[in-house]
Amino acid sequence: MLEYQKDKEEIIREFGTSWKGHSGEQAKEARKKYGSNELVELKKKTVVQIFLEQFKDFLVIILIISAVIAAFLGDLESSIVIGVVITMNAILGTVQQKKAEKSLNSLKQLAAPIAKVIRNGETVLLPSKEVVVGDIVMLEAGDYICADGRILDNASLKVNESALTGESISVEKEDITVEKEVPLGDQKNMVFQGSYVTYGRATFLVTRVGMMTEVGKIANLLNNATEKKTPLQKNLDDFGKKLSILILIICAIVFGISMFRGEAVVDAFLFAVALAVAAIPEALSSIVTIVLAFGTQKMAKEHAIVRKLQAVEGLGSVSVICSDKTGTLTQNKMTVMNYYVNNNNYNKDILDNGRLVEKLDNKLILYSVLCNDSTNKGGVEIGDPTEVALCNFAKTFRMDIAKTRATYTRVAEIPFDSDRKLMSTVNMISSEKRMITKGAVDVLLDRLNYIETEAGVVNITSADKQRIQLANLKYSEDGLRVLAIAYKTLDNASVSLDDENDLIFLGLIAMMDPPREESKEAVRKCIEAGIRPIMITGDHKITAAAIAKEIGILTEGTIAVEGSAIDELDDEELKTFVEQVSVYARVSPEHKIRIVKAWQDKGNVVAMTGDGVNDAPALKQADVGVAMGITGTEVSKDAAAMVLTDDNFATIVKAVENGRNVYLNIKKAIKFLLSGNMAAIWAVMYASIMALPVPFAPVHLLFINLLTDSLPAIALGLDPHTDLVMKDKPRRANESILTKNFLIDILEEGFVIACMTMTAFYFGYQVDAATASTMAFATLCLSRLVHGFNCKSDRAILFSKRIVDNKFLWGAFGLGFLLINGVLLIPGLASVFKVTALTGTQLLLIYGLSLVNLFIIQLIKWIKN
Repeated sequence: MLEYQKDKEEIIREFGTSWKGHSGEQAKEARKKYGSNELVELKKKTVVQIFLEQFKDFLVIILIISAVIAAFLGDLESSIVIGVVITMNAILGTVQQKKAEKSLNSLKQLAAPIAKVIRNGETVLLPSKEVVVGDIVMLEAGDYICADGRILDNASLKVNESALTGESISVEKEDITVEKEVPLGDQKNMVFQGSYVTYGRATFLVTRVGMMTEVGKIANLLNNATEKKTPLQKNLDDFGKKLSILILIICAIVFGISMFRGEAVVDAFLFAVALAVAAIPEALSSIVTIVLAFGTQKMAKEHAIVRKLQAVEGLGSVSVICSDKTGTLTQNKMTVMNYYVNNNNYNKDILDNGRLVEKLDNKLILYSVLCNDSTNKGGVEIGDPTEVALCNFAKTFRMDIAKTRATYTRVAEIPFDSDRKLMSTVNMISSEKRMITKGAVDVLLDRLNYIETEAGVVNITSADKQRIQLANLKYSEDGLRVLAIAYKTLDNASVSLDDENDLIFLGLIAMMDPPREESKEAVRKCIEAGIRPIMITGDHKITAAAIAKEIGILTEGTIAVEGSAIDELDDEELKTFVEQVSVYARVSPEHKIRIVKAWQDKGNVVAMTGDGVNDAPALKQADVGVAMGITGTEVSKDAAAMVLTDDNFATIVKAVENGRNVYLNIKKAIKFLLSGNMAAIWAVMYASIMALPVPFAPVHLLFINLLTDSLPAIALGLDPHTDLVMKDKPRRANESILTKNFLIDILEEGFVIACMTMTAFYFGYQVDAATASTMAFATLCLSRLVHGFNCKSDRAILFSKRIVDNKFLWGAFGLGFLLINGVLLIPGLASVFKVTALTGTQLLLIYGLSLVNLFIIQLIKWIKN
């Protein structure tokens, strides 16, 4: 049996304490046995470890080996250049990866700093970390709860457990024994660390501390939850391995051909090094990082702050969004939707007109404000969300709450009690002592003898009660929270529980946390884009299903279930089960992780939203974790990859659109880099086969890759976005960047550039090998700058607006043109970049051949499409 299933005396005996609390010695023993009330944190990687991990990439290892052997063979210049490049990339990677893991620190802050504990029969104030299992702790309104425990005495205790369950409505606690096994949200006789008291008082026995509490379990899940690589990261890893193998094979072939021809080992190897440097896109990871960083700036302007760069691209491939309900899909504010008076129902459409329909309406609203403890001080709403909703409802009819309460003064009250589920106040109205009672419909119905209608106060009939029950049932089925309001006149101001009988029924008020106006449209866009929206909430199933149905998440053929429904399923069964479920209610943190993993195991890229501590492990497990910036706990924000500053589901959909555009632009940049590198590979291989001198020095290729290539690649990453990407289905998580058509384009376009490059080489070779190398280098460099315009689209764009709509690409072309001409024309740079002086005719030939590439490749694209 669990703690909440045992009675008070049994639980006190089990934990070896008494109503007077622990003695000092007993507290020490309890600490030894159960541990301290603190969270344990895993050891994190150091900056040095992260820096060294940047060199594990196989492409980087090839470059390091090439640099070492080049230095050993005397080509120190190439070795230094390669070393500087890979070190710069490693530093950039370390800076991006070193994001402090603050989740557990935030969890520690949730523990209350001070607790009121009974020790040896006396109340003492202790730091929360000194609280032990078996301690008896006193609670009152405003207190944070320091540990998990079983309630012993209860005086109308209400606790906000939103950090654990995700639901903002305070939970009414009871000191009863719960017989059957229930989820955390229904453990009415338990309190949990990290939640706080909103109303009433209680004492509780500490049953769990530290890592054994519900918050501790979440901390443990957070430690064990692994951050997922985005599809792009996986693709680039896969691409790197394949490219590495291909490069080694080609280098070995070229080395073998050179040796076969009788060339010196040193020359043969330097030829192979030149080929390796030509093939490896050294700046690829840096360029991807920079493009993603620009993507985050755009998203920040649209209320989405990205904490982890890869999340930008990850959003673009999301196929499932698991969203919390409260505050994300809804407004996170209880709002009156319907009321029932004079045997009639009035819905929100009438309420929005700002007018009262029945003469009894004003009385119902007035009494709901008087029998109400919520306040609004300086614009800050304080009190139970349902009571706040009643006051806000009254304000829509221009009622001054403070003035109304001053006019009809309260002279007595019976506070809300979770046993009787009622609250009563006595107010002076028309010189009469009027007792107003509000509470649960089923409880109040048995206490009614009269009903007020437009005909006046009359005896209530069974037909009247049946109509009230039917109205209540309809409201409940629509997911509304219903309060009944009744009253009676007293002879004197003294009031007791016995007075809460023989009441006059006035009406019902039904409320809910309504959907955001933009949620329905955002859900529609999701579905149109091939994304499956799923609601995961701690709220009741009926309420969750009603909201989900209204906004389009719960559709025909899908169902709503409680989290307990998946407890009996193994992981394989769950993978099949999730397909039919659109709404999960009353879920635990473990449920959330299992649901996310089940979708991931089916090959989906999953985004998970959340704001509570309970959401943090699932946020970390998801491919893209999305936390709420307004209502979210620091724990959830730290675990997430992205934070919404407006807590709005619609912002996620906009972020997905941005993510898809960013991925599209990154593919353009990768195509630009690889097709340019392919040109160099074709040229070097041709020279090797034809027994020509090496057309490029390693420093030539590094200059192209790092300077004249990087700028256009970044500019392509900033190509203007289009909303047409949301018409497509999400790409598969395992879909490779290197598709068949993508590879064919790279080979074809690289071949065209290589042809122009080797044409320039042959013209220069008529003079000498140095001139040939210089002309090949300059032609390849300028051709790749021009090629940036080819990579903007798979279609021909030469005579369209697309050719001029990217100012960054034109800027990159202009700067690159200046850089290559500076290398060719400034005498002092000749020795550094291993170039020789060229004539005016040779320069014009280089410019012409470079421009021919644009026309040929554009013609190929036009023919293909």
